[in-house]
Amino acid sequence: MKPMGTKTLETDRLILRKFTPEDAEDMYENWASDPEVTKYLTWPVHTSVDVTKKLLEIWVQRYRDDNSYNWAIEYKETGRVIGNISVVKLNEAVESADMGYCMSRALWGRGIMPEALKAVIAFLFDEVGLNRIAACHDPGNSKSGRVMEKAGMKLEGVWRQAGKNNQGICDEVWHSIIRSDRV
Repeated sequence: MKPMGTKTLETDRLILRKFTPEDAEDMYENWASDPEVTKYLTWPVHTSVDVTKKLLEIWVQRYRDDNSYNWAIEYKETGRVIGNISVVKLNEAVESADMGYCMSRALWGRGIMPEALKAVIAFLFDEVGLNRIAACHDPGNSKSGRVMEKAGMKLEGVWRQAGKNNQGICDEVWHSIIRSDRV
């Protein structure tokens, strides 16, 4: 495994890059203040742009760590930041990462998040040298599971009552991809 930190990645429609303090307005307006976006997440809806600014200060500081992987998803068509995708847990001993992601509800259903997740998976396998990448979702959020499937992840199973999100204690539906799954 070769820690590299958050590097800029580009797809047909997206630029995945480090967050900057100037992204606070986009983040707040496009997803952090939306209760539908945060419904199944582990953090509460942001009540003001100041909450978002404080969080971005922490995230920007974490970029000093080469084991920090947290991308702003910039939509080329508008130049605005529309979401984020990150490694929420890194296990160096087994070369694995658990992913998290969210984005603007206005752009749901357009294949944007699978596009971002595929790019991050490729980077984490090919550049960082990970062997396993996983993610989970609440059973009530099946669209998140579809993102994982479209990115090549396979269903592993359900961890009953293993998580807690803004809906309370919940099951977690886990998907993963390992390096040898890629063709």
